[in-house]
Amino acid sequence: MNIEFGREICGTLPTAESREWLVTNGIGGYASGTVAGLLTRRYHGLLMAALNPPLGRTLLVTKLDETVYYNEQSYSLFTNRWVGGAVSPVGYYHIERFFLDGTTPVWQFAFSDVQLEKRVWMQPGSNTTYVQYTLNRATQPLQLTLQAFVNYRDYHGSTQGNSWQMGVAAIAQGIQITAFPGAAPVYLLSNSASVTPAHEWYYNFDLAAERDRGLSDREDHLHAATFAVTLDLGASVTIVASTESEPSLEGESAVKLRTAHEQKLIQLFEISRPIHAEKTPAWIHRLVLAADQFIVDRQAYAEHSRPSPNDPVGKTIIAGYHWFGDWGRDTMISLPGLTLSTGRPAIARSILHTFAQYVDQGMLPNRFPDAGETPEYNAVDATLWYFEAIRQYYGATEDDDLLRDLFPVLADVIDWHCRGTRYNIHLDAVDGLLYAGTAGVQLTWMDAKVGDQVITPRIGKPIEINALWYNALRTMAKFARQIGKPHQEYEAIADRTLAQFSRFWNEAKGYCYDVIDTPDGDDDSLRPNQIFAVSLPQSPLTPFQQQRVVDVCGQKLLTSHGLRSLSPDHPDYAGRYVGNGAERDHIYHQGTVWGWLLGAFALAHLRVYNNPTQAQKLLEPMANHLTTHGLGNLSEIFDGDAPMTAKGCIAQAWTVAETLRAWLAVKN
Repeated sequence: MNIEFGREICGTLPTAESREWLVTNGIGGYASGTVAGLLTRRYHGLLMAALNPPLGRTLLVTKLDETVYYNEQSYSLFTNRWVGGAVSPVGYYHIERFFLDGTTPVWQFAFSDVQLEKRVWMQPGSNTTYVQYTLNRATQPLQLTLQAFVNYRDYHGSTQGNSWQMGVAAIAQGIQITAFPGAAPVYLLSNSASVTPAHEWYYNFDLAAERDRGLSDREDHLHAATFAVTLDLGASVTIVASTESEPSLEGESAVKLRTAHEQKLIQLFEISRPIHAEKTPAWIHRLVLAADQFIVDRQAYAEHSRPSPNDPVGKTIIAGYHWFGDWGRDTMISLPGLTLSTGRPAIARSILHTFAQYVDQGMLPNRFPDAGETPEYNAVDATLWYFEAIRQYYGATEDDDLLRDLFPVLADVIDWHCRGTRYNIHLDAVDGLLYAGTAGVQLTWMDAKVGDQVITPRIGKPIEINALWYNALRTMAKFARQIGKPHQEYEAIADRTLAQFSRFWNEAKGYCYDVIDTPDGDDDSLRPNQIFAVSLPQSPLTPFQQQRVVDVCGQKLLTSHGLRSLSPDHPDYAGRYVGNGAERDHIYHQGTVWGWLLGAFALAHLRVYNNPTQAQKLLEPMANHLTTHGLGNLSEIFDGDAPMTAKGCIAQAWTVAETLRAWLAVKN
């Protein structure tokens, strides 16, 4: 699938700045920006390094501002918006073409009789970004100068330069910047351009996307050096930004490594597919490349290191770009689609084994904080999704060794849930259903909280939690039989859960309660959580109930890119995800569309109607979405009201994973 734009997109600022590109390095670092070259977020930059992989993300190099001198004329190819709204210069006028080469963004600037190409990529496994310029067309040499802007702050932060004096030192083939004593040095290097150190703060860059999110919308960046080079026709120059003192400066060899990496990803995916499978649509290949951007190395650090003794560099999954880290819930939901669907089961194995070490009181961590503090155990569903991830892994590999290794952990999880663990999570001895929740704590994926207020507390017996619990029990019974362990207890508990699951059915409304036994009774809000009682392998609903759930969710919740989190008929429904942080958090699960739910809906639809063609058509709008918001990727959320504008993260792991997994399941 070609993701490509001409002047009709690139030359119009509202469209060019709304489309964002992303490249990653496999250890949590990334580079990102807009097609226009304009900064609109605090999260944009050429080197957002993961100093404590996969976290510790720090903005080190912001941008390169390009000026060309050709045939006695000067051309500014960069674009800046300043506080107050002025846009100067307007370099986006010169973008003739933008496209993605794999995941690499490529710009072709055209002016006079010149075409100058720019591409940006990162080295896998290294906090190193390459920016390469190639003179594709000209009738005389071209002089190119590049003003390099740097920073040093947490990726969530914002910088006001004031009198901050960074250390900028000339070194062989470039400069070294040391922001303050003890800061990690960053290097800007080139083997063909001359460099002149500088130290000049540029103030009041305007960040429009942050203003839309109700956050600080201005920032300062330091001009630390100017690179200059004369290019002849066909010649290239590469600028390298790195935390390494001696990265490779050979742009051609570096781009070949990136290309080979992405070609291998496609090959692994195709090899994993059935031999008789038809030609893969190009948009699915895009999802395969996108999937890789979320899989990162987890280096050991401090007392809370996660890699196993046999695997000093473990793997984990970044939940979303630009601002999420690795979360237990998101990791387990995303794991099958990102790894098994792409033909990379060894990565799935590493993640499953790594997370097993952190099961505590029968719970998987929900979040690993950026600074490496103690993991947070505040999710009732993360551990239950762990069972489903292992089930899918075993179904793909029949890896009895891992099953034997993890079985004691899984058995301990079941035991803790039966006798009770944190936050009043326990099996109700009366009806065999799982109860969870205490005041002030958000435990399910609908986890928005404003101050001390949990927006969707869902205390009681949530439907998807009990659907997952039922599936976990059936999975455990199967695992026990497979490795010769007693299985009768798991079957007996599952039978009790199944017998009472009918309590979720709301006969009057014709769909399932979202939560039963809440402090205020049974919650009959129409939410998408009930779709998992149909889409999971073992459905506790009758065939009639399954069809009604699919039909009602389709009629009230379904959109082109996911399911609404609340029916528009509900008085609390909010169709636009807008406002400051608190306002958006109130809306987050009150009608906002979630992309990851589309996969579950497609699988539920397939189960009920056994019509692969219709199920496939449910997923196909995602192909068009790859060309908007996060280019080559799928967004976190969308407005509930038409035209369902993409919001939130430009690239979300579980949206990509579940779309890819569902597409393969439907095709197979």
